[in-house]
Order: sequence, then structure tokens, then C-alpha cells
Amino acid sequence: MSSKEHCVLLVDDEPEVVKGLQRALRKEPYRILGAHSGPEALRVLRESPVDVIVSDENMPGMSGSELLGLVCREFPAVVRIILTGQTDQETAIRAINDGGVYRFLKKPIEPGEIAITLRNALQSRDLVLASSRLLRSAREQFALLEHLEETHPGITDVRRDVAGCIELEDPGDAASVIDEIENELRRIDPDAS
Repeated sequence: MSSKEHCVLLVDDEPEVVKGLQRALRKEPYRILGAHSGPEALRVLRESPVDVIVSDENMPGMSGSELLGLVCREFPAVVRIILTGQTDQETAIRAINDGGVYRFLKKPIEPGEIAITLRNALQSRDLVLASSRLLRSAREQFALLEHLEETHPGITDVRRDVAGCIELEDPGDAASVIDEIENELRRIDPDAS
């Protein structure tokens, strides 16, 4: 998992369920927030960054699958998990289709099972975010190569000698091209030096 502190939001209309889960997860390496309704959970999400939400299905006013459907649309990077005593097929289908749930867990749940599920959810989220950053970086680098090819036609045609070293037709031009590449890379990623 990444070095930043993760945050998990537990949602259940029964306060003792939220407190019990918070106690069971107290040794886990992330912040744990609680909410007792869908609207309260949405308020928490708007006020604080959350990585994973675990919601009960059967809550008055707004079901867990309705809540997770809204979370899916408003906060798509938040991993969504249903924890419910209900296990009917219609509930599961609605949660998966509307809320894009990561896991569907059944109450009562063992503390170890939910801890493992949350660790896996956080790890999955971190991997998706890292992949997204890598894809963005690759697109920026490709755009840089296209720009360099436009301003220096043929620069992307690289010839190598038998040792694998790049051969330049005009070595005098290499310094300016290297400077331009380094400037572009600093513009794209100021932290890269």
C-alpha cells in the first residue's frame, strides 16, 4: 500500500454495528470514519477524502445499494463494499450493477475477514491509481516524442552501433536536443530530475 494514510468509511444505521467494526479494525493502518445513514455518509465523503466505503444494505431512507450507486457516480475512485444480513439475489444484482461494488459481504462477519477484504480493497485501489498515473505519464512522453519528431524530423529514427550505443549523424546537434528533452520532461514532471 502507499505511504499515505488511507481512510475507510463504515455506514450502518445501527450505531453499535459501526462501533463494533471500528473496535475490530482498531489495529489496522488506516483511519476509520463512521456514518449512520446514506445522507450522513455522503456528507462525510464531501468533507473528507475516503478510499473505501463499507455500507449496510438495509437502512431506512436510502438503501446501501442506492448509496453506493451515488458514490459510484460522485466519487468513482472510492472502492465500494456492501455488508448486509440480506443475501437475496436481487439485492446483490442491484449492488453490483448500480453501485459497482468491489465485494458483497454477509453479516455477521469475522473481524479477520473484513480486515483482509479492506486491505485487498486498498491495495487494489492503490494499483489502479498507480496504473492511471503511469498511463498518463506514458501519454505525456508519447506527446513529447511526437513534438520532438515535428521539430526535429527523423529524431525518433535511432540507429545503434554493435555495442547498442546511439549513433548520431550530426553530434553537434545532440546537446540542444538533449536540453530540449530535459526541459520538456521537467515541464511534464517537475519532481523528475
